[in-house]
Amino acid sequence: MGNIDREPLTKGTCLQPTLVRILVVDDFGSIRQFVCEALGKRQHLQVVGEASDGLEAIQKAVELKPDLILLDIGLPTLNGLEAARQIRKLVPESKIIFLSQESSADVVQEALRIGARGYVVKVGAATGLLTAVEAVISGKRYVSSR
Repeated sequence: MGNIDREPLTKGTCLQPTLVRILVVDDFGSIRQFVCEALGKRQHLQVVGEASDGLEAIQKAVELKPDLILLDIGLPTLNGLEAARQIRKLVPESKIIFLSQESSADVVQEALRIGARGYVVKVGAATGLLTAVEAVISGKRYVSSR
């Protein structure tokens, strides 16, 4: 059996996490600003676009092809659930996390059925948002405990 040369990960180069490109969709500018500031605390997370309604979310998702989309449900023009259905067809490689004030079990189930990888209730976003993002980008699902 041959000798396999293995270098410890700490020697030489430092492994950098892959840059995660994120689209933030919410009709309230203050919520988008909060989300962008929270994401900005992690160097490997980059907000590449923002949208304020469902149609704009679909357009930006197709244009930017983000790795992750943080999507509100209560959006003007086209609600977040319908926008997510279309985004899943047009940009299936983008992962979706819903960030909503809606916490009913039926809505959460529908969001997950559509293909969302995470669901964060806005009242818990200060603690749950980054946890959800990290879980989803590492291939897990995340649903707020609220």
